[in-house]
Amino acid sequence: MELFVNGNKIDITLENEQTVGDVLKGMEEEFDRNNATTISIVLNGTKVEAQEFDNAAKTPLAPDTKLELTVISMAELKESFAFEGKIASEIADSLEEIPVKLQSGKDKEAGTVISRLADLVDSFCKTASLASLFPEMYESITIDGKTITDFFSDLSPILADFKQALEDKDTVLIGDLAEYEISPRLRAIAAAAQGVA
Repeated sequence: MELFVNGNKIDITLENEQTVGDVLKGMEEEFDRNNATTISIVLNGTKVEAQEFDNAAKTPLAPDTKLELTVISMAELKESFAFEGKIASEIADSLEEIPVKLQSGKDKEAGTVISRLADLVDSFCKTASLASLFPEMYESITIDGKTITDFFSDLSPILADFKQALEDKDTVLIGDLAEYEISPRLRAIAAAAQGVA
């Protein structure tokens, strides 16, 4: 069989493993020891979805079996949080300048900042979702004294209002939300993200 972890071929010597599940169990024990976990399994070119896992695990090993695992470690997540915290801080600074940019006709520059904000929220939510695979780490993260879930529950309506203000081209509301609502929350994300690392 062929085994790949994060795109790298791994030399594996089979001992008593008979099925894909046997190999996965051994790999997961190894990952656990290194504070890592599997986030994707591809068996013979087909992604194994959660509901198909039990059947895939029963697949007998054969010389042409190809198993590809995507693994993430706690250390990688901490790096992601640190990077996103840095970006959040930069965007928070830029958001405070949005009112001036809009008043001086620099709509394109303002648009770039808003686009970066959308990318950051998406990226941070993905990282937080992966972090939930490590409950101790995930539960230790608080943003502005709130859990990640509660923080984003509070942020979502503000982002919805911001989106509506953009669609309405309401520059006053866009500026107010950017400067007084979203920017401080990004600073809270930045502080929390730095705390994880």
